[in-house]
Amino acid sequence: MAAAACYKLEPTAAGGGSGLNFKSNPCQPADTVRLAVAQAGRIDCSNGGTTVTFAAAGASYLVVPEFATDQAVFQYVPYAVDSGSLKAAVAASRMLAARVRRGALAAVEALPAVQLGAAQRRADELVRARGRRLAPLVRASRALLAPAARTLVRSAPPAQGSIRSFQVLSNLFGTTDTWATVNASLQYVGSNILLYVDTLAPAGGFTPTQLQTFGQYFDQTLFPIDTTAFGSPTDIDGNGHVIVLMSSAVNASTPTATCTSAGYVAGFFNQEDFIPTTSDPNSNQGEIFYTIVPDPNGQVSCVHTVADMESVVPPTFLHELQHLINFSQHVVVDGGAPGASWLDEGMSISAEELGSLYYEQKCPAPACRTNPSQLFPDSAQPFVQGFLYDSYEYALLPDTASILLENDGDPGASWRGGAWLLVRWLADRKGAGVYRQLEHGSSDGETAIASVMGTPFTQLFADFGLSLYTDSLPGLPRATAPAADRFVTRNVSELWARLYTTNVAQNGGPTFDIPFPMPVQLFPISSDTTTYVLLPGTMTYFRLDTPTNAAAVSIQFAGPGGVAFPGGLVPQLAIFRLPPGQ
Repeated sequence: MAAAACYKLEPTAAGGGSGLNFKSNPCQPADTVRLAVAQAGRIDCSNGGTTVTFAAAGASYLVVPEFATDQAVFQYVPYAVDSGSLKAAVAASRMLAARVRRGALAAVEALPAVQLGAAQRRADELVRARGRRLAPLVRASRALLAPAARTLVRSAPPAQGSIRSFQVLSNLFGTTDTWATVNASLQYVGSNILLYVDTLAPAGGFTPTQLQTFGQYFDQTLFPIDTTAFGSPTDIDGNGHVIVLMSSAVNASTPTATCTSAGYVAGFFNQEDFIPTTSDPNSNQGEIFYTIVPDPNGQVSCVHTVADMESVVPPTFLHELQHLINFSQHVVVDGGAPGASWLDEGMSISAEELGSLYYEQKCPAPACRTNPSQLFPDSAQPFVQGFLYDSYEYALLPDTASILLENDGDPGASWRGGAWLLVRWLADRKGAGVYRQLEHGSSDGETAIASVMGTPFTQLFADFGLSLYTDSLPGLPRATAPAADRFVTRNVSELWARLYTTNVAQNGGPTFDIPFPMPVQLFPISSDTTTYVLLPGTMTYFRLDTPTNAAAVSIQFAGPGGVAFPGGLVPQLAIFRLPPGQ
């Protein structure tokens, strides 16, 4: 509940309409901000500046305060945005009430999540954190990789029906690693994957025909989707394939009681498999995706039908294969540290989205839809759910969900939605080739992005922040905002509005987690100096309405008492002049 408590800080000065006199201390550039309608700009306050002056005469501005860094301490920073010349608006009390409510929403995220993906996310968090600890061992063993992997000589795959023994990490949620020895039969040999099935899999699973179809789907559709976008994985075992191992040990890793409260683990990959077996007896030395087997009677743990497998496992495979590619390229190929985990997670969610885009392009509206008005074809639905809901939650909580300081060892869904939005926006700006480029280079996310995009990260973060609101201004063409302040592949406002209307139809009205058609809420700038909090790597949204009888209006973006922020926080304001009527 601490997050909610942070939103009840006392005002630093009296508001209520009496003019405030703060000292002029310009941020950079120091000149009066003069923007044409629908023009954007960025103000840098890392120079110790705290004030910005805007041309007035009735102009309205979107003002987005940000701490654009992934290098600061992960803690709340008190701040206020106010104007000494504008009377406190009636809406100011609504602003505080809304922010207290949003703080409560943030606190909800800290509680055990009761939704389908909670167990999967928790497993990802633990496995990824474990992988970061193992990275030095993986780097140290690069010279011991199979000669075939280095010379690009590939061995012939084993015969279909042959049995292989695997060590499977079977206690994903425990404090001590435990391993299950699993014997599995090779059931599908494709061009890209080898599909093994646990010999102790429960009865009632895939028929032989279904299993071949399932294997072919992974081999000919899903694998190319990921590798076309992100590049090929390594091949340390020299077999020319990624192994998909369907095992009861993965089913058993989720206790039955957890299934109803937090869902289940559908699959994962284990970085330990990049260590040679001569150095680690629990390594399978190869690129492997571990997943559940059908268990229609709940013999091992949760009930999993074949239909469940066909819906849940494909997006999980796309997600985990990107993680595998990312780790293998940064650590095994480049010999560096793992890529920034927040960026790695955003890339994996983008991999899921690519599954949706595949079917969206294959089935343009209104084809392939149970209801012709659906935004997405039926076949895309399994790939959509995560990024659509989580991105809404991020847009509702942009000041409490740090994209840049989170890592995949942290809980929560909203920051993941923000990470997907940022990666999607980057790909829209640079093209799909950005994915492959980000699989290499610096392990620092900011540095990697700035290098690939050829633009300072501060400018990119400013434009990204604006785009969440300016991408689709009500009643205006999408091209109204500059190209840098829009998405291309997605109309995020349309996605969020459809999520809202669908939720209202299902629940008879708005719900606590989806309360508005547009989750990005603007709050007025006035003489109200109430102090709020902002995390590094986050942003929040304000609106500045200037009087028609004033030539200029100044605002202050500062800590309590008007104190300047440390430059290391990289404080800045992204600004957009709103068209009339917005």
